[in-house]
Amino acid sequence: MIKDYSAMIDRLDFSKYEKELMPVIAQDAHTNIVLMRGFMNKEALNKTIETGFVTFYSRSQKRLWVKGETSQNFLHLVEIIHDCDFDTLLIKAKPEGPVCHTGADTCFNEENNSDDFLRKLEKIIEKRKKHPVSDSYTSSLFKKGINTMAQKVGEESVELIIEAKDNNSKLFLNEAADLLFHYLVLLQAKNKTIDDVLEVLKERRIGG
Repeated sequence: MIKDYSAMIDRLDFSKYEKELMPVIAQDAHTNIVLMRGFMNKEALNKTIETGFVTFYSRSQKRLWVKGETSQNFLHLVEIIHDCDFDTLLIKAKPEGPVCHTGADTCFNEENNSDDFLRKLEKIIEKRKKHPVSDSYTSSLFKKGINTMAQKVGEESVELIIEAKDNNSKLFLNEAADLLFHYLVLLQAKNKTIDDVLEVLKERRIGG
C-alpha cells in the first residue's frame, strides 16, 4: 500500500529554490548508507510516490529522470521523510544494483554494506542468483528451480525438528543454520527479502 504523502507535500517549500528544485538525499533503507543526492520538483515527487520508482529532475537534460531508466538499477521507494524546515527530503529506498554511473555502490564511493551479517549473506545469495558461478552450491539451487529450493527448506525443517528433540547443541545449531540459509535462498527465488518478512511481522504486532 502506498503511503498518503499529500499532507506532507502541501507543507513542502519548493519556492525557496531556483526552478523549485528541492535537494533530495537517497539512502538505502536497509543499510542506512547514503546513496546519492538529486533534485526533485513537485512533479518528480508525485511521480515517485505514484510509481514507487524514485524519480528526480535532471538539470542537465531538463526533464524528469527515473533513476535506473538506462542502467535498470532502479531505486524502489520505501519511505519519504522531510527535514525540520520542510525544504529538504530524505528518500529511503531499496537499490537494485550499483547507484553511481561509475559502477560504484554509491555516488560517494562507499561500499553499500551493512554490519548486519544476515543482510550481507542475503546480498551474496542475490549475487549468485543474478550472476551464477559454475562451482557455487547456491547458484546450483537457483538453476534447479523453485521446487528443489522449496524441498530443501522442507528437508532442513525436518532435520531441525529431529535435532531439537536431542541435547546436542552443536548439531541443532548447524541444522538451524542450514534451514536459515535455504530459507533465504527461497526468498530470493520469490524476489522477496528478509525485510519483507519483517514488515509482515511488524504489521501483525501493531495489529495485535
